[in-house]
Amino acid sequence: MASDRTLLPLARARQPLYAGLDLGGTNIKSALVDDAGDVVAFHSEPTHASRGPEDAAARMGRAVHALASRVGVAAADIARVGLGSPGPLDLEAGTIVRAGNLPGWDGFPLRDRVASHAGCAVTFANDANAAAYGEFWVGSARGASSLVLLTLGTGVGGGIIIGDVNVEGAHSHGSECGHMIVDPSPAARMCPCGQPGHLEAYASATSLTAMAAEQLAAGVGGTLAEAVAAGEQLTPILLAREAERGDRVAHGVLMDAARWLGIGIVSLMHAIDPAVVALGGAMTFGRDDHPVGRAFLARIRDEVHRRTFPLLAERTSICYAGLGGDAGAIGAAGLARLAHRGHSG
Repeated sequence: MASDRTLLPLARARQPLYAGLDLGGTNIKSALVDDAGDVVAFHSEPTHASRGPEDAAARMGRAVHALASRVGVAAADIARVGLGSPGPLDLEAGTIVRAGNLPGWDGFPLRDRVASHAGCAVTFANDANAAAYGEFWVGSARGASSLVLLTLGTGVGGGIIIGDVNVEGAHSHGSECGHMIVDPSPAARMCPCGQPGHLEAYASATSLTAMAAEQLAAGVGGTLAEAVAAGEQLTPILLAREAERGDRVAHGVLMDAARWLGIGIVSLMHAIDPAVVALGGAMTFGRDDHPVGRAFLARIRDEVHRRTFPLLAERTSICYAGLGGDAGAIGAAGLARLAHRGHSG
């Protein structure tokens, strides 16, 4: 959605308004969202993680005020703020337990510091869960009863929404779909978290480039090998380009990742029976608008059909997410909306 984002004029917005903050390792995105999920104002700025969490918390608070000012309302007119953060998190304490891409942020009281700077109550959530709620509320699963979202990027994030409930778990670790075990064999690949056989070890950008590099190091030739030898960086973008050109290694790595995703999705379907399974994140290969994206999704669906019950295979929608990079900010605002409605009776 981000590339063709349309902002709703304030005069047409449904009150009250909510602010959503999406904290990433590279950028902080903020959105002012109305009660129907339409974006009224949007802002993005670098995270500057090295400046520390207090600096970022202050800038997130200022972003809330800036969004309000941009459309001519007072910050006090914002009913509540939602904040999606990388995890794992301690949601009750409002802290990041372990911030892999935000070094030095572990244990920082992020929720309360942002609330202090914004002057407004903050609903705290895992970033993938926030994105999932955005897709459930106004995105690819709009009108559906339940959703599983898998975000494919450097790692594999997950979010589960069932009947307007964000599945956070008893210990703030719910919906960590990327850490499902899909390969219990002794030779299983190692996940960046340090455990073997997790979905993230087979279907993330990190794992795809590692698997391709291993094949190139073994001497497998083709256009991908030629591109890397010429100095191009081995990335999922390069893999997609060379897969489209017919390179055997690139195509095989992408299709193998799709197979593992299909295996993981089947386990989620059997456990949850969601109405929609959506794939988002940066590593979706152009989605339905690109032949590689279409082939990737078709391979996932094929694996699901091979492994699940016929009724589930027929009725579960497996698709690409619709909100793009805006899902986290919109979903964070949506979770703030849920909390506000709960608190106001």
